[in-house]
Amino acid sequence: MALVTSDVNPNRKFDTGRIDFLGKAKYLVPLSIITIVVGLFNLYYKGLNYGIDFVGGTQFQIEYAQPLDASAVRKVLDDNGYQKALVQSFSDKKSFLIRMQALHGTTDKESDEMQNALVKKLTAAFKNDVPGNPAEIRSVASVGPQVGAELKRNSLLATFYSLLMILIYIGLRFDYKYAPGAVFCTIHDAVVTISIYAIFKREVNMETLASILTLLGYSMNDTIITFDRIRENERIFRGENFYNIVNRSVNDMLGRTLLTAFTTELAVAGLYFFSDGVIKEITFTLLVGIVIGTYSSIYIAAPVVIWLDRLERRRAETRMQAAKTVKA
Repeated sequence: MALVTSDVNPNRKFDTGRIDFLGKAKYLVPLSIITIVVGLFNLYYKGLNYGIDFVGGTQFQIEYAQPLDASAVRKVLDDNGYQKALVQSFSDKKSFLIRMQALHGTTDKESDEMQNALVKKLTAAFKNDVPGNPAEIRSVASVGPQVGAELKRNSLLATFYSLLMILIYIGLRFDYKYAPGAVFCTIHDAVVTISIYAIFKREVNMETLASILTLLGYSMNDTIITFDRIRENERIFRGENFYNIVNRSVNDMLGRTLLTAFTTELAVAGLYFFSDGVIKEITFTLLVGIVIGTYSSIYIAAPVVIWLDRLERRRAETRMQAAKTVKA
């Protein structure tokens, strides 16, 4: 417990909480800025690693009768003239997910014909090219370049409208002092998560965007609960230093925040380490995003609220001084 002299009654002490969270913000906010800058740099010069949902291509999910090394699957692809395929092995070493870039012809019809020929050729190869260990084709998905571009555009529009609705809700839910902090928190979480994908060149697909929107909602919920406690304590401890009120409020919500984040992370970690394929990609976003969302509620949203409060107090003092000058 940290006690400071009360601004309301100098003979009393005000409890600001056990941990001075906001005192550490000056060290952690630059870390967020560096991550965002590095991520945006990678995003601008290298771009995101879009999956076949957005750039087009073909995806095979196959299962061999006996365990097989991923190099043997790559050899089948190499022997059939497809060296740039991405091969992902599942935990049983018998199932594989294979992603291949779209084939481009001079016309849409020619592109479709090339995709169909690819599927037919590789289907036969997976069944016959490994002696004594034929593969069963579990699923095949092909997306043409034009369809991929349309899916990419529609997904980005859906993401934009979702963020717009979140921002409208924030504007209605909070006043001028709290709304900007929630907005910056939301933008921070989205940009940092995308930056991590850009830095580590992880694949971005429709599932990734859905999981990013999910974690934004999670983070927003945590921010709203923290802000409600700040506003409650502001009414209870009217006249106290606002910095101390915010620090106490964050400490008040610490147990709830850690328990919620920890239990959610346990469930997500279980899915991440014991699953494969699409589920693993979604849970990676949530695994990283929950940490980012919890961090931003404390070290991004709260400092912005304090900065806006100080700005408003300075403006009020300036107006009072101007009014006194006019009266004089």
